[in-house]
Amino acid sequence: MTHSVLLAEDDRPIRTALERALTLEGYQVTAVADGIQALAAAHRERPDVILLDVMMPGIDGLQVCQVLRAEQDRTPILMLTARVETADRIAGLDAGADDYVVKPFEVEEVFARLRALLRRTTAGSATEEGGAAAVSGGDENEAAEGSYDARVADSGVVEAADLRIDGPSRRAWRGERELELTRTEFELLELLARNAGIVLDHSTIYDRIWGYDFGPGSKNLAVYVGYLRRKVDVPGSRPLIHTVRGVGYVLREN
Repeated sequence: MTHSVLLAEDDRPIRTALERALTLEGYQVTAVADGIQALAAAHRERPDVILLDVMMPGIDGLQVCQVLRAEQDRTPILMLTARVETADRIAGLDAGADDYVVKPFEVEEVFARLRALLRRTTAGSATEEGGAAAVSGGDENEAAEGSYDARVADSGVVEAADLRIDGPSRRAWRGERELELTRTEFELLELLARNAGIVLDHSTIYDRIWGYDFGPGSKNLAVYVGYLRRKVDVPGSRPLIHTVRGVGYVLREN
């Protein structure tokens, strides 16, 4: 199946090289040079995935992302950014991006992340694949301590602590408060909630959410978990998402 990609990059050499590489990889590519053209092309062509540079003249990549999300356009977006600070990456996630690649990058990494986003989009029309089974990378006694079963209704609704996650509609609540989550944040929270009380190691989470492992030096998962905590574990509420140092993450009430 041929997938369509909207590529928005103002640097001509990078845009030309990526367009050529993506075409050779089998994608149908529309390449534009700025944010205004990107919005027009997104509205006109409805691509399967968008590859969006952050720094562009006029309307930048973050603004393009914000506009599309405000229009309820859920097309997966992979951001290209030269900014390496965590705060800058968080800004992209806050705008509604699903993933990011830091420049300079290897084109194979871009291909891998695009494949992962497209797999998740395909799977998103059904309930999360394989969510009932978990693989724990932590010590068995540690995983069992304080563990409890998440309740999964036949309708695809997952309940853990005071979280309620509706898989089919891709909506989530903590108590009475609805959470505004990106695609990646939703899938990460649902994975943790389905395996509440079980420590999931980094490689398991990478495999289940992104479809590949970024490697031991990557901060990608830590960035997403940190941003998810800002939405779920707000001040005054009991923290649910916990770090198990050297292992991974677990969702539990204490």
